Amino acid sequence: MSLRDILQKMVDEENSASLSDGNTTAGPAEFLNTMSEPMLRRQAYLQPGLYIAEINEGGYLGQVLLKFAKSA
Repeated sequence: MSLRDILQKMVDEENSASLSDGNTTAGPAEFLNTMSEPMLRRQAYLQPGLYIAEINEGGYLGQVLLKFAKSA
């Protein structure tokens, strides 16, 4: 599943979670509309409530792309 697929599914399900890339905190729709095409094509894994991580070429979890932001 690509990062685009994960974010689109969250948007379709009207998931209002806040995500953070370390610099920006926004909802799934904002990231879907502002991330570069190469970033959105990356294979990724969603750990609900914690993070979205890249899946590397070896099939292992790699870098965390987005973290779920803690609510205040």
